[in-house]
Amino acid sequence: MNTFITANVLDSIVPINRFYNGDANSVFADVKKYGIRIVVKDNVPECILLSPENYKRIMEEYENATLEVEAEKRFVQNVKYVEHDDVMKRFGLTDSDLDDVEVDLE
Repeated sequence: MNTFITANVLDSIVPINRFYNGDANSVFADVKKYGIRIVVKDNVPECILLSPENYKRIMEEYENATLEVEAEKRFVQNVKYVEHDDVMKRFGLTDSDLDDVEVDLE
């Protein structure tokens, strides 16, 4: 895993004219090697290029942080939970009613 360190910011800057000059493959190779590049236009950041691995890691960390905040909020609020059996009874369902139901959990 490539970690982005603040001290490497200057090394990660890529002028947009490298794309205009046909040097995109080299920029993408740098992203693959170093994990991140900041594209600037007129000395202003335009976008950040991330490797797919870094993007996935960042998104997973964000999702985990979001879930942790929600869990903490529920814990502090002392949220009452509903038992599975109670939900099934409330809606008149049996386990066999759910046999053919597909659920995608992440």
